Amino acid sequence: MNDLDLALAERLADAAGAAIRPLFRKPFTMEAKADLSPVTEADRAAEAAMRKILQDERPDDGVIGEEYGADRPDAERVWVLDPIDGTRSFVAGRPIFGTLIALLEQGMPVLGVIDQPIGVERWLGAHGRATTLNGAPIATRSCASVDQAHLATTGPGYFTPDSWTAFERVRRGARDVLWGGDCYNYGLLAAGHLDLVIEDGLKLYDFAALVPIVEGAGGRMRDWRGDVLHAASEGKVIAAGDPGLIEQAVAILG
Repeated sequence: MNDLDLALAERLADAAGAAIRPLFRKPFTMEAKADLSPVTEADRAAEAAMRKILQDERPDDGVIGEEYGADRPDAERVWVLDPIDGTRSFVAGRPIFGTLIALLEQGMPVLGVIDQPIGVERWLGAHGRATTLNGAPIATRSCASVDQAHLATTGPGYFTPDSWTAFERVRRGARDVLWGGDCYNYGLLAAGHLDLVIEDGLKLYDFAALVPIVEGAGGRMRDWRGDVLHAASEGKVIAAGDPGLIEQAVAILG
């Protein structure tokens, strides 16, 4: 990962935003996927725009995208794309969705972008560098214990019955809980406005971009066992602004 990769990731975000903005709160086509989640023409147009750039400029890199699948997923370097993380929010006209762009090297996330094209907010994280929001460095905040934490999650429907029971143990002990938000919650955590995000059922394209952003701001992201997240992680995710919260959350989750 180098400065050229960072510049490319920003151009990918620019291209996705250019495809999304004309359709926000405007008429667009939409259908349900096999899992009944929505997909819109904005999702597909944004991913197609990013994939075209990668095909032209990085033909040897792999690409994994939510809408168009995987090309060369076993490559040493793989770009992971979620054109609209939070499609339900996009459909409802709520500007808290985001385009997620990650670069994996040997299966590990080393670069991540959250781009909110309506509010014009862009988080950029990269291994060994400070995370920025619209170019300015940001940092997570201290939080000594779960009982002082402002906790967030997208919604109960993403958990299994067993994982929901575990999550409820954390929720009951937390100071407060925020529902909804998808990737936007992780940007808020990186900027010091939330303390803890816990989710289940995420795919690689849902979390890969978030890891460098949270960790470059001073936080930590791990799975529910406390292990580092990578391309084969199962999608049970904890993000903590204060690294000390990870062990506490893992212990409560059981």
